[in-house]
Amino acid sequence: MATDDANCAVAHGAEQAPPWTRTLVAVFASPVADLLLRYGHDLGYHTVLVEPERGRVTNEEAGTTTVLTHFPALDGDTDIVVTDHHRAELGQLLADALKLPVRWVGVMGNPRHPGPHVAALRELGVDDTEIARVHRPIGLNIGSRTPPEIAIATLAGLIADRNAKPGGFEF
Repeated sequence: MATDDANCAVAHGAEQAPPWTRTLVAVFASPVADLLLRYGHDLGYHTVLVEPERGRVTNEEAGTTTVLTHFPALDGDTDIVVTDHHRAELGQLLADALKLPVRWVGVMGNPRHPGPHVAALRELGVDDTEIARVHRPIGLNIGSRTPPEIAIATLAGLIADRNAKPGGFEF
């Protein structure tokens, strides 16, 4: 198939997609984190799980991604997704993430409830301008409820944001 559209050629398998340098960091082991990392790997992300409690990490997670108890050196091609807003370590890990030169930081959670990350960060003395860098809710609003739906909506939102697109059916 001959085409002058590079994206079309990649979609039809006529050309290879360019290599990505993106990193996806899921914070806290959870069913959503498992799927974010699996799908993220398929999307070309280098995947990292940050889980302070190694006992929460499954063998599947440890076999398919880099698993650390703290953030590694990260750059502006990194997206961080916190997958559990109930953990005691939430504030400290977010404060650590905000010190890094990453592209995007978000926390999962129901938008109808106040984000517990705000109080946790304020307790640690994090400035409001830094707290405002934390996205919540995250992902595209597709009514997702299950871990696979949440992971897909989150990754689709990251892709739309990275490409400066609104997501959804607006083109």
